[in-house]
Amino acid sequence: MLVTTADIFFYWGGFGAVLGVFALAWVASLAWVHPKLRQHPGPRIALGSAFLLGLILIDDPSFLAVVLCMIAIGTAVLLPRHVYDDAVRWFLRLAAFALIGVVRPFADARRIVTLPTRDGVTLRNVAAALAPALIGGAIFIALFASANPLLARAFAFVRLPDNWSVFAHLIFWSFMLAILWPTLRPRSIRLGSAREAIPRNVRELPVGTLVLTLATFNALFAIENLLDIVFLWSNAPLPDGVTLADYAHRGAYTLIATALLAALFVLVALRPGGPAAEDKRVRTLVILWIAQNVLLVASSVLRLSDYIQAYSMTVLRLSALAWMALVAVGLILICWRLVTGRSTSWLINANALAAALVLLAASVVDLGAVAASWNVRHARDASDLDLCYLNRLGSAALLPLIELERRAGTAELRDRATYLSDQAMNDLRWRQDDWRNWTWRGARRLSRAETLLGPSPRKPIAAPNGRACDGAIYPPSEPEPAPSPLEPLTKGARQ
Repeated sequence: MLVTTADIFFYWGGFGAVLGVFALAWVASLAWVHPKLRQHPGPRIALGSAFLLGLILIDDPSFLAVVLCMIAIGTAVLLPRHVYDDAVRWFLRLAAFALIGVVRPFADARRIVTLPTRDGVTLRNVAAALAPALIGGAIFIALFASANPLLARAFAFVRLPDNWSVFAHLIFWSFMLAILWPTLRPRSIRLGSAREAIPRNVRELPVGTLVLTLATFNALFAIENLLDIVFLWSNAPLPDGVTLADYAHRGAYTLIATALLAALFVLVALRPGGPAAEDKRVRTLVILWIAQNVLLVASSVLRLSDYIQAYSMTVLRLSALAWMALVAVGLILICWRLVTGRSTSWLINANALAAALVLLAASVVDLGAVAASWNVRHARDASDLDLCYLNRLGSAALLPLIELERRAGTAELRDRATYLSDQAMNDLRWRQDDWRNWTWRGARRLSRAETLLGPSPRKPIAAPNGRACDGAIYPPSEPEPAPSPLEPLTKGARQ
């Protein structure tokens, strides 16, 4: 039933609220097929998370929400068979579960064919018994149809689908079966006990070496942080040839990579409970270094914020801010782990929980609408707005474009905003009219836009030569010069 529902919803390109409806049907099927999912708290939480993500998909489908929903479903069906240890091993288990699931339907089909019933009958025996009758009957029907015109006319009314349609449907059904079947018949996934890949001489550095290394790192980070405090935090003038945008943009992502390398070094070189972790000098230098890394991440956020102020907000930059916040949380958790003596599994799970919360928030919030609203609200004039980017955001920028149209200072900017909002609204209406692409968020956005525009919305100016991506009207092409009346005479003279 799930494969049939998927064929109705998705085969013809449905990517709207039907994704959420299918997810809810999948969750309900799992709760019905597997009673253990309803009996134990861990699977119930995972299945409830999948149900919540199904509602999010009904509101506004996204690739991130689909991935999170499938992770929640995989976690729910595996938890009764495995004890959750840490996020890394669980992720590997889920990846193995997905890869093995591709061939699981074929392996189970082979078992079903050879599985005997209570009477000792197998499907293979039934197929062997029916094969002569079916093959022979088909041959005789073909012969009778060629000999009897009445039968030939009757068979002529039968319309079979073309071979390509059958082949395409079979591929789609096989793809959906490979996704659904492993969750209906899950198997245990055993991971081998991998040896520690980090060499022993790296994992257990002498205390003196760690003190010297951490002191050097602290000195280098202090120089970078001091420069950021002087030029970035205090707004001191930069040297000639260096702009604030260049200073902010070039360092934002590089400093995050630096902080991640610092965190990796602390994880590798300091084992909780070891001699280095118990040394007061090492602990002080590590805490100081992590504090400097947090300041480094804060400087990266400020750099990116300054760049956004100069060059507008985008979904990628908004995501980068969330990523930087996650890195800062991870650094603080590393410091807390060192102070309290927590295990590595605790650190991994705490970071995984923080990442899951951020990803869940990203699947609920429309980042495109947030970026478009920020750009419209903070634009000082038309030159500060990247209208081509707002156009690429599609319906996510519809309400901000309507706001821009209402507060535009010039007639040209108002006309461009009117044109772009009209394009976005037409695209949204087209999607909402198709039940496979209908979304709850789209319905709310369309209703809000119609309320703001009123019964007689403004229409864009006619543009015979078309418009650019930012809504600007292309100027009319220059007319070709009229031929001179003496041109035939001069042409004949040249000949």
